[in-house]
Amino acid sequence: MTECGQSSFEFAGAWTRSVVARFDGGKITSHAGGLLLREVDRGIRLLKRLSDCFLDGRDQKRVRHSVQEMVSQRVYGLALGYEDLNDHEQLREDPLFMLLAGNAEAESPLAGKSTLNRLELAGEAGEEDRYKKVHYDSDSIDGLLVKIFLEAHTEAPEEIVIDLDTTDLPLHGHQEQRFFHGFYNHYCYLPLYIVCGDHLLGVRLRPANIDASAGALKEIERTVRQIQQNWPQVRIILRADSGFCREPLMSWCEANGVDYVFGFARNERLRRIIEPEMQQAAALHRDSGKAARVFTEFAYETNTSWSRPRRVVAKAEQIEGKENPRYVVTSLEPANWPARKLYEELYCARGDMENRIKEQYSLFAGRVSAATLRANQLRLYLSAAAYVLMSAFRRLGLSTTVWARAQCDTIRLQLLRIGAQVRITARKVWVSIASSYPHARTFAHAYQQLRR
Repeated sequence: MTECGQSSFEFAGAWTRSVVARFDGGKITSHAGGLLLREVDRGIRLLKRLSDCFLDGRDQKRVRHSVQEMVSQRVYGLALGYEDLNDHEQLREDPLFMLLAGNAEAESPLAGKSTLNRLELAGEAGEEDRYKKVHYDSDSIDGLLVKIFLEAHTEAPEEIVIDLDTTDLPLHGHQEQRFFHGFYNHYCYLPLYIVCGDHLLGVRLRPANIDASAGALKEIERTVRQIQQNWPQVRIILRADSGFCREPLMSWCEANGVDYVFGFARNERLRRIIEPEMQQAAALHRDSGKAARVFTEFAYETNTSWSRPRRVVAKAEQIEGKENPRYVVTSLEPANWPARKLYEELYCARGDMENRIKEQYSLFAGRVSAATLRANQLRLYLSAAAYVLMSAFRRLGLSTTVWARAQCDTIRLQLLRIGAQVRITARKVWVSIASSYPHARTFAHAYQQLRR
């Protein structure tokens, strides 16, 4: 890029005045709304507890940037729209970012990209390495995500639905354990997400040469155990698509008092069973000219892979030009969950999890460009922490506003990325936001909610 020392820029005039721009505004930030996220963190204590999941083996006499400061800087950066470590070469000078990260010296720059990179390349807990002095404990971070979910409830709910799903994170380099996935048609990782409503309970990065359900049982055992220890009476329903309809997972649920509803892949034997319902749906479609569906259910057992017969609900649907049958297998009783209600109200509601995964992308979970699987797992954890912070902001600060169901990137653009002048005096940090800011009322309302 061409170097230029120009500091004054004259544009086309307006009315009788000339228009001149200069880089002389002093300390200006684009992130004044980040103060609201700071209030959220004060309430849920996320970043301090997340930093406690790291082991810092550095000589503290030589340390300028603490783990908590670096973790905070990185999570706030993701929440505010900065995906790359290179962005922090400029952000480290931002006066509001210094405040958000908890920098003890008000005008001392934050960590740069190289220091943050050393944090992200953290080694295994307990590992001796001359060059890797900071380590993270994945078990502690996993437990923290579930703990924050539990703390979000003032009392134990009677029933919760836990969703499982996987997605693809494309790879463009030679990352550790990269594989080509035929369905997605590119090299990728295949992370597993565990969600309950708007709450993220877990994320596990996995290579792509595995079954969708690989490792899911271990993650569900851990998550359910922690929930049941705190809420022993809660009823848990596990929900997922056909990629998770596997005997080990269903058998474990049945043995541990956990209900499930899983999609079940189509086959010719199932199609023959629902032949009468398919004919009925086709007749309804011919009469009405609209899509028609008929529901049925039956006990079903595979030839070899299932250990017992299970309840299968089938949707026999005829749409324009073709059949569209669908099946789910469940442990839920027909008395409480008849076939149509089970499919349309419970199983189909799992589609909302797609929105949670989209929000992970908007918080840069797809940025898995580090060389090792472990470093990329940490990046997923940091994106997950940014999501937890944003989700808590919706829940605690925006619940009674039109923003209560807004996506993370919408909240970021409208409520967090606010320009302001920052003045630091001996006793105060003054953040002066533009008087014409269009969402000032929402800002004030969120502040009041968060300060309760």
